[in-house]
Amino acid sequence: MSLGFYLYGILPAPLSEEVALEGLDKQPVRSHNVDGLNFLYSDAKQEKYLTSRRNLLCHEKVLEEAMTQGFRTLLPLRFGLVVKTWETVSEQLILPYKEKLEELFQKMEGRREVSVKVLWNSQSEIQALLEENPSLREKRDAKSGRALSMEEVIEIGQLIESGLQQRKEAVIDVFCDRLNALAAEVVENDTMTEEMIYNAAYLIPWESEPQFSDQVEAIDKKFGDRLRIRYNNFTAPYTFTQLS
Repeated sequence: MSLGFYLYGILPAPLSEEVALEGLDKQPVRSHNVDGLNFLYSDAKQEKYLTSRRNLLCHEKVLEEAMTQGFRTLLPLRFGLVVKTWETVSEQLILPYKEKLEELFQKMEGRREVSVKVLWNSQSEIQALLEENPSLREKRDAKSGRALSMEEVIEIGQLIESGLQQRKEAVIDVFCDRLNALAAEVVENDTMTEEMIYNAAYLIPWESEPQFSDQVEAIDKKFGDRLRIRYNNFTAPYTFTQLS
């Protein structure tokens, strides 16, 4: 028994019956036209879907497979969106946001989202910082082996933190200098871990991805083992299709 419709995204055209996609609960994915917009959906077998890794990956897979099937321009919807009726979609999404949705389709035409996450080893960076700054190393070493006052602890900590921040900014500047000019838009997101120093999404033309990828690889070679770069060249464009 269907408990409604689980929504994945919005397409500019109907999904062909020849395209076979499997969604949550192993349900077939179809499209349904509401007020001129085509919603990618499957029958919902649950009123609420747990935000599990398996469910999230399934949601993403549906969108990415739709993109590989020729629907490059799509607007992804957030995970877990279940509606009882199509009238709800019309009233709560299309009526208030129809013009904005059409603007987003125009914005995304011929463009794709890619992302770069940059990680480093903070302990290795501190060691390199001390090696490159003998005066800072001497200041730290001079105080080793004896109890430090709170002021001394704070002073050394601030000097190391300031040095790390400068090193971080120098790395980020390289990414900005080489990649930003290739993108129509760039969004810098929050870093997700202590070791992550940069997290950015780029809106680029579909055909220019190889050039963008080459630049990421060149930066990777420049820094060698110092950085770990995670480059995602194929993802649903959540960053650049926000309604807010």
